[in-house]
Amino acid sequence: MKKINHIINGAEVATTSGRTSPVYNPATGETTAEVGLATVEEVDRAVAAAHAAFPEWQATSLARRTTIMYRFRDLVDQHKDEIAAQLTAEHGKVISDSLGEVKRGIENIEYACGLTEHLKGSFSQEVSTDIDVYSIRQPLGVVAGITPFNFPSMVPMWMFPNAIATGNTFVLKPSEKDPSVNSIVAELLSEAGLPDGVFNIVQGDKVAVDRLLEHPDVAAISFVGSTPIARYVYMTGTGAGKRVQALGGAKNHMVVLPDADIGLAADAAVSAGYGSAGERCMAISVVVAVGSSADPLVEAIEERIPGLVVGAGNDSASQMGPLITGEHRDRVASFVENASGEGATVVVDGTDQDFQGDGFFLAPSLIDNVSPGMACYDQEIFGPVLTVVRVDTYDEALKLISDNAFGNGTAIFTRDGGAARRFQIDVDAGMVGINVPVPVPVGYYSFGGWGDSLFGNSHAYGPEGISFYTKAKVITSRWPDPSSSVIDLGFPQNV
Repeated sequence: MKKINHIINGAEVATTSGRTSPVYNPATGETTAEVGLATVEEVDRAVAAAHAAFPEWQATSLARRTTIMYRFRDLVDQHKDEIAAQLTAEHGKVISDSLGEVKRGIENIEYACGLTEHLKGSFSQEVSTDIDVYSIRQPLGVVAGITPFNFPSMVPMWMFPNAIATGNTFVLKPSEKDPSVNSIVAELLSEAGLPDGVFNIVQGDKVAVDRLLEHPDVAAISFVGSTPIARYVYMTGTGAGKRVQALGGAKNHMVVLPDADIGLAADAAVSAGYGSAGERCMAISVVVAVGSSADPLVEAIEERIPGLVVGAGNDSASQMGPLITGEHRDRVASFVENASGEGATVVVDGTDQDFQGDGFFLAPSLIDNVSPGMACYDQEIFGPVLTVVRVDTYDEALKLISDNAFGNGTAIFTRDGGAARRFQIDVDAGMVGINVPVPVPVGYYSFGGWGDSLFGNSHAYGPEGISFYTKAKVITSRWPDPSSSVIDLGFPQNV
């Protein structure tokens, strides 16, 4: 059985806890590896390695750091097929989704390569007689990332490239469900020239999370995951005096107005709702059909579902793979099984489709006539289930989104530019798509929602990522003219 270990100070370290967690191939149900779960002492060892590496890394020139980041970017690109194959083997998503994940991760590495620009300060000369004022940004020290199973490569790349480029050292606690890909990443960072101790991995569960949250030498925590855990991470981390960016769950709505291109909207709903088996925090979960769009839209989505090929992620014919575990598949299926009893209409029942073998497959489902108060509406499903809520007007659609606790992403489909412009201003969500179903920002913007989708005020990656991993310092300096016969070192008089 393959053993997945920590990586501390550049070396593999096996756990001494005696506790392990299984890692599956979701397409077969087979246990392919065991990941060792960290003790408190092993977390402390990783933090100590990062703490020891920090002074020298902070003092490393911007030119040297930039060179390493460019090398790392090129190595990830060269090994993208290997990384994607590992993603598919442990997560289950189809290869095209895995490659897309790696490429989106590369975007964030490329942004970090611009650190010489990102770390520029400002300078004001002669604000008073012989007085200059300028600002600089400095790293925080040891920072940590706690990342989810659904994007085991990309989400860590939202964090550590910016953190490391700005002079911090990093401890990653990946999901124990699909952790292997980050071992490949660690090897590539080392090959790029990153010194030992700057990037460390601790495999683990709540024991590791809690220790990172309370450790006095960890200055900041970045988290992506479910809303209950995001709230816990934020409250615990900030209570311990740390900076915390905590991104939570989602219930993304896609509004379809009567004037929309129904074919385009249906294609978008299918790809955004069922892509990666719906295990995406930006997946469309709720289609809000306004007025006369409802019947043709539901029919168009229903017509497209049989053409969606569900199978093993490494099969080139597959368009949707399995879910991450059998337990999660059963949870998702329960929302479909209970929908009729709550008054909804199950148009396509994916739980009726049988699959050979022991893989964690679940076919796409479509549920119509959904309303708030139903479990399939109120809760984050995180699987291949699309729900349809019918409303009469644009204002009703807007209120539906505003009343929802989540505010991660949303989209509108329309031919009306005025309606689209009004929507982007009025809607309560952090990321908005106009005829774009999954509006994930490119690497030089920042990712984050509103409401229960974000705790604190710091979004991930991009400019806000640079700000999160650095602290500002303002210097006021006085260098009197040496020809002056009197040197007054008091506060400037000639303002």
